[in-house]
Amino acid sequence: MAGKASFTPEEWARIVASPMVASMAITAADPSGLWGLMKESMASSWALLQAKQDPQTDALVKALADDITNAATRDAVRNSFQTQFKGSQFADVKRKAIDELRAVSALVDAKAPEDAPAFKAWLLNVAQKTAEASSEGGFVNFGRVAVSNAEKATLNEIASALGVPSQATV
Repeated sequence: MAGKASFTPEEWARIVASPMVASMAITAADPSGLWGLMKESMASSWALLQAKQDPQTDALVKALADDITNAATRDAVRNSFQTQFKGSQFADVKRKAIDELRAVSALVDAKAPEDAPAFKAWLLNVAQKTAEASSEGGFVNFGRVAVSNAEKATLNEIASALGVPSQATV
């Protein structure tokens, strides 16, 4: 079973950052105001907390969830984020996030093939929970939808980047 020792420190930072990157892709697809942004940004944090507490969690996801509290890991994740996204225009964030998820998917396939399917399914689930965290569109709660078409399309792009079946339909 794979864990932190299976990866270089830079690779591990990218893996640990990947749930936040998945959430960023969804948020960038269809920004939903300040309150919606806060709800969506918390989705990956809740997914990590749930993974940490669930005894059925896959080994790689569990290692990620356990290590996120390590100060050195948090610093490495911050540096990884800055390398990937610093100076990006908002319109580029979604594309860069999906490219990063594709790279993380290939990395996990290469270094942890036995854990890759469960890890990638979990990442897609994080993205799905982010999309569902805040309703989109409409006016004063009339005509709002749980997941917008732009978010559904982004979920499909994330699934493709991860090489897992998508459950979102546009």
